Amino acid sequence: MKVLYVASEAVPFIKTGGLADVAGSLPKELAKMGVDARVILPKYSKIAEQYRSQMKHVGHIFVDVSWRHKYAGVDMIEQDGVTYYFVDNEDYFKRDGLYGYGDDAERFSFFSRAVLNLLPLLDFFPDVINSNDWHAALVNVFLKLEHQGDERYANIKTVFSIHNLKYQGMFSKEIMDNVLGLDWKYFNNGDLEFHDAVNFMKGGIVYADVVGTVSRTYAQEIQYPYFGEQLDGLLRTRGENIVGIVNGIDYDVYNPETDPNLFVNYTADTIGKKADNKEKLQEQLGLPVDRRIPMIGLVSRLVAAKGLDLIVRVMDELLQAEECQFVLLGTGDKQYEDWFRGLQWRLPTKVSANIRFSNELAQRIYAGADLFLMPSEYEPCGLGQLIALRYGTVPVVRATGGLKDTVESFNKYTNQGNGYSFNNINAHDMLFTIKTALADYRDSNIWQHVVENAINSDFSWHKSAEEYLDLYKRIAVKPE
Repeated sequence: MKVLYVASEAVPFIKTGGLADVAGSLPKELAKMGVDARVILPKYSKIAEQYRSQMKHVGHIFVDVSWRHKYAGVDMIEQDGVTYYFVDNEDYFKRDGLYGYGDDAERFSFFSRAVLNLLPLLDFFPDVINSNDWHAALVNVFLKLEHQGDERYANIKTVFSIHNLKYQGMFSKEIMDNVLGLDWKYFNNGDLEFHDAVNFMKGGIVYADVVGTVSRTYAQEIQYPYFGEQLDGLLRTRGENIVGIVNGIDYDVYNPETDPNLFVNYTADTIGKKADNKEKLQEQLGLPVDRRIPMIGLVSRLVAAKGLDLIVRVMDELLQAEECQFVLLGTGDKQYEDWFRGLQWRLPTKVSANIRFSNELAQRIYAGADLFLMPSEYEPCGLGQLIALRYGTVPVVRATGGLKDTVESFNKYTNQGNGYSFNNINAHDMLFTIKTALADYRDSNIWQHVVENAINSDFSWHKSAEEYLDLYKRIAVKPE
């Protein structure tokens, strides 16, 4: 089985979001299963020199971007059993950032076309190309429209993975001939047209053999108007070809036994040491040091989609009624930053609002908190709850997307469940759920079961990679 994973970023080379974690972890797990897994991404100037110095130049071609004739070099690195390719063009990728430029349509349509045109140079024709998000969506379009009749490409199947439907890559329709170099009929027939603009993600969905999402529930949700970002109608027509596979996390990276950021390392067998981390964190943040006080953690971008309006509505009420502490880490919209600063000012012995980002502090919150709050309005998969579970910190979530697929509400009569969840976007539903969790916390016998269930949950990439491999095998064309 040969798989080419196409992404705009990948750990450890370059990262702005969760896609990079997936692109860095999934192919590595597939390789362990015997798959010839390779990854291709742009060669950004922001890739660290330690990796750039290891790259070997494979060769170059020229790629037509409408009337432009552009150089496309390709370098490679082999790491953890995976071959990584880097598409090189300094006009497009030698910049201070990755995204947000006026010529992004040109940059990423070039990348998508280059991926396919480079395959003969690489002497690698995969069974499956798995492209990700709008930046690589046109791979599916160009494969179908520009490589028909070439038997080398004939049996390649495509999976298009949606990590967040909200970001679709929409551009002026003038790019059809000026940038994409495609016949207007593919705009006029609706394949690429979206409200009189070109929509890269729509093209990726239309032309993919299978559409993937990062959780089973999100695969269903995006077929409804509330979550569908105006593509729900199209997605319903492709419903039989939509597959949801929840993301995993790298259990070597997120490991309470070896994490160098923790005050005290621990395992499922030495879970009692977890409270040592809470005491040290309380001391670091200037909160009263007492391991008996339950700590609620929140590590998040401070934006409305993360359910922060629910927190704003009831957190004062919760903290004044309950003996607990609330520790926040994150940055985002100024209104939320200011509100959390005000919450700390009002309740300095119960709140630590850290309006910044620190990987070290994030890991200490994951390890030191007792509850991890994640009341998202929508969440395609979610990373925070998976890390929290790995560290034995019990998630309190809204049952949406990947949160619903990974967090099962604890039932004290059966001792099943690894967290707490509520269904509605309602502040008092959240408040009641947190109070239920705090009540269980005060019963040490119950709480022991909850924490054990959390830390023993398995959301490693191995489990998810097996599902991806099954999918690839299902759609791959076997040569006669």
